[in-house]
Amino acid sequence: MPVSLTTVAFDADDTLWHTERFFRLTQAHFADLLADYTEPEHLHERLLEAERRNVGHYGFGIKGFVLSMIETAIEVTEETVPASVISELMACGRDMLAHPIDLLPGAGDVVETLSKSHRLLLITKGDLLDQERKLAQSGLGDFFDWVEIVSHKTPAIYERTFTQHAEGPQHAMMIGDSLRSDILPALSVGSWAVHVPNGPAWALEQAEVPKNHARFVALSSLSDVLSHIANL
Repeated sequence: MPVSLTTVAFDADDTLWHTERFFRLTQAHFADLLADYTEPEHLHERLLEAERRNVGHYGFGIKGFVLSMIETAIEVTEETVPASVISELMACGRDMLAHPIDLLPGAGDVVETLSKSHRLLLITKGDLLDQERKLAQSGLGDFFDWVEIVSHKTPAIYERTFTQHAEGPQHAMMIGDSLRSDILPALSVGSWAVHVPNGPAWALEQAEVPKNHARFVALSSLSDVLSHIANL
């Protein structure tokens, strides 16, 4: 084990378990529901605008997504959206909140293995109740020494968390699928960062890949994390 790396932190959604694909499936259903009012491409643009406006109010997660869909439906139908469509969107949200956890390949083995040699943290954003539910259902909760559920991931969050629950940012590594939320702010405070993408990133999470950064690496699979850490 590298002497200087004592703590490994993981993102949750789309790093340890699938999430984004359920949002995309629901968004496709949303387009079907409003097919008589607008084209899917236009609806997607309007929904993204609503999400961008609302993220500061509702935060990240399913509930904010559903509210943004409802707001978009009202706008694109010029306030004539049928109540049945609103009801269906709310049902979609409930289905998403109740969906069983589907771990990504290698997630369980990687977390369990690293828990034997490193302090493990979970740093995730989103709705508190939903994230707690997913962690409990994942079966991974007991492997983490600390769980941090926040509204937004900022450099200050990483600085504080790695200082309070580790030996400082310089001795910690953040692993996640989002360049904007997981990688860039962790690198900015001096941590290692490992990007493991899981399909196309949500538009609000996209960012430029760091170039020639000594503490950054992109891996194609979460399972590759073990050999990467062993070779630091």
